[in-house]
Amino acid sequence: MATPIIMPRQGQSVESCIISNWAKKVGDSVAVGDTLFTYETDKATFDEEAKVEGTMLVHFFEEGDDVPCLTNVCVIGNQGEDYSAFAPGGAAAKEDSAEAAPQVAAPVQAAPAPSANVPKSNANPVIMPRQGQSVESCIISKWNVKVGDQVKEGDMLFTYETDKATFDEESKFSGTVLAIFFKEGDDVPCLTNVCVIGAPGDGYAEFDPNGAPAAAEAANTAAPAEAGHTEAAAAAQSAQPSAAPVNHGEKYFISPRAKNYAARTGVNPAFVAGSGPYGRIVEKDIKEFIAAGGNTTYAASGLAKEGMNATGFAGKISSADLSAPAAAPAPATAQDVQKAAPAPAPAASDAEYEDVKIPNIRKVISRSMHTSLSTMAQLTLNSSFDATSILEFRKQLKENKDKLGINNITINDIIIFAVSRTILAHKDLNANLIEDGTVMRYFKNAHIGVAVDTPRGLMVPTLRDANLKSLNEISIEAKKLATEAQGGTISPDLLKGGTFTITNLGTMGIESFTPVINPPQTAILGVNTLETRVKAVGGEIKPYQAMTLSLTFDHRALDGAPAARFLQELCKNLENFTLLLIK
Repeated sequence: MATPIIMPRQGQSVESCIISNWAKKVGDSVAVGDTLFTYETDKATFDEEAKVEGTMLVHFFEEGDDVPCLTNVCVIGNQGEDYSAFAPGGAAAKEDSAEAAPQVAAPVQAAPAPSANVPKSNANPVIMPRQGQSVESCIISKWNVKVGDQVKEGDMLFTYETDKATFDEESKFSGTVLAIFFKEGDDVPCLTNVCVIGAPGDGYAEFDPNGAPAAAEAANTAAPAEAGHTEAAAAAQSAQPSAAPVNHGEKYFISPRAKNYAARTGVNPAFVAGSGPYGRIVEKDIKEFIAAGGNTTYAASGLAKEGMNATGFAGKISSADLSAPAAAPAPATAQDVQKAAPAPAPAASDAEYEDVKIPNIRKVISRSMHTSLSTMAQLTLNSSFDATSILEFRKQLKENKDKLGINNITINDIIIFAVSRTILAHKDLNANLIEDGTVMRYFKNAHIGVAVDTPRGLMVPTLRDANLKSLNEISIEAKKLATEAQGGTISPDLLKGGTFTITNLGTMGIESFTPVINPPQTAILGVNTLETRVKAVGGEIKPYQAMTLSLTFDHRALDGAPAARFLQELCKNLENFTLLLIK
């Protein structure tokens, strides 16, 4: 008896999960306890185990699909059993399957599995990994192999980067690189096929996320006769309008992710052809539709029709196009092509300047800093304190650290500790201002972001629950986070979730500066260098070591007096640090 397998619900707040990996292909034998597929929520990853034995009859969804909880994902049963009744979409899907079923005499008529899920090749696709739940795509920074290369398990295939860190992807298979679907510099969605490894001659069309372009590129490396055949096939495929608008009317199936993406980009899904199981529209279909210029503005989305000119912004069909007659594009002439070709840029002298492409992390930092300064009312307060106490305390720790079995405590560690014990009494500073500045989110614990200078740019790893950690624990974790950030191996999940940030330029001799707040936090503390000053003690002028702290805060979230009280209490705690330790 055929048994459907549903997408579990991991918590009442979870509405859908993403299939990250299929462990069983259509046609595979399944035993009780076998892993069927891996799926993930926005917080964690899980394996779904089989509770029945039999044969995998069908996959209703592909890797990367966002599947609503309690929806049928696949069916296990006996070879030849009818599974159409379990197809998502109900009666309509069942009717479609029945019409497509082969007309052969049999007691039970089996509907064919969707062709996209039937394994056609023994080759192995390599996907773009997901480094952290918040990462949606990664940029390929370097290919270490090319099409035709022989690779073995453990060989480095390519290097990729998120907006915070760089990673190397090792091969999990041995064989020949059959195809590479993306170039260096391409921004690739996570869990998308990046390349294929297999035996020479293996097909890989079923793994190609791009279609004809990648097939044509791979064909250039093949033998001349084979290349000609492949290019002809690719040309025939590209000649078909992949994103020509279609009209489903009011009835169509669309994944939640595709629906959200269509709403954000102004695409009417009624005009998009679905490539998923049973014609289901997936996110890739929306992106291809936009790339082909078939998307519409919000105003025109309900009335756009096939053949309309798209003269709106970014090639969208606008309301002005609704009344304009459709015009077929004239065939391009050789002169047109020559005119359209960009003029070669004049060669620059090496002695004058050098153009260097801005790395992805620099773009992220740029956007974040611009957003911070353009959307917040930032104000900086400066205050200094007598650092004699913490300098003497650190000297004693340094001399006895081996005897005490503690880490090398730094001034920065001491300041993190003091901030974590002070800030909870000033909740407006241990908060995030969200919902376009209309909601304050207060935190019960202090998650301190520590700014780290790295070869790739500024990173701010988060030391979570710092108020619950000892000074030694803070020192160990802060150094570990800094080392991982500087080495480019830190998980993106460790670079978010901060409630307050500390940035230290004191080691560079900076006497005062204006740190920029890390949105959506409400404040940031800048630590400056030590300076020798004098003060009157018992009627005598004595020198002492002073340190200045610069507190930038968002005046939308709190006023100057509360910010000043925090800075005042922090300086007092640092001047009496040994007393703070025993509180």
